[in-house]
Amino acid sequence: MLFRSEILRAARRDGGNVLIPAFAVGRSQEILYELASHFDAWGVGDWRVFLDSPMAIEASEIYWRHPELYDEEARAAHRLTERGMPSLPNLQLCRAPEESMAINAMRGGAIIIAGSGMCTGGRIVHHLKHNLPRPECDVIFTGFQATGTLGRAIVDGRATVRIHGEAVPVRARVHTLGGFSAHGDRDDLLRWHATVGGHPRTYLVHGEAEGALGLRDALRAQHRPAEIARPGLRVDLGSAGAN
Repeated sequence: MLFRSEILRAARRDGGNVLIPAFAVGRSQEILYELASHFDAWGVGDWRVFLDSPMAIEASEIYWRHPELYDEEARAAHRLTERGMPSLPNLQLCRAPEESMAINAMRGGAIIIAGSGMCTGGRIVHHLKHNLPRPECDVIFTGFQATGTLGRAIVDGRATVRIHGEAVPVRARVHTLGGFSAHGDRDDLLRWHATVGGHPRTYLVHGEAEGALGLRDALRAQHRPAEIARPGLRVDLGSAGAN
């Protein structure tokens, strides 16, 4: 299972809230699907589930309207409900800012899914400000947290983080779950790159230093010119792929 049911059980026992930072398109819908698919097994019915992101709500409604694009597992689930995905009867969609702010009056019993995925902005930041200081609360990260982001500071175990110019103590339990990422790993990228004709020069502009170095060296081992972009580097796109 992508989630660990014991996280929700412990959180419910302790009377806290569960915060899940999530990107609006793709990740939020996956999380809703997992919660609905394991509704009974994980005791999801004991919670109030909030999707606190207008963009994620709009994206979710598009997902629900197009079951012809589901895989077989999702189609089987769709046949059991008219909703377009497994039903979450306790799901509340929060579009207005006032609805979002009202969630923070809840001292426990809320699963809050809100953007952004790396906590660099959006409504999740306000929920973190209210819940991070509370040891009975949990924060579940379901994706990579880039260096320099608030999410990364929390994952790295900082005792205190700054939110809206204030020092906020991190007393909540922090969990990082794998399995949700939609990004290909190094081998996936190498397979894709091998389909590109010729030997184009590749500039790596994304990712942390260790990963970028590994991908650069792997490309060079396949006789494909590659280098890591650096500040001030200029590339003539007219001749970049000439060799």
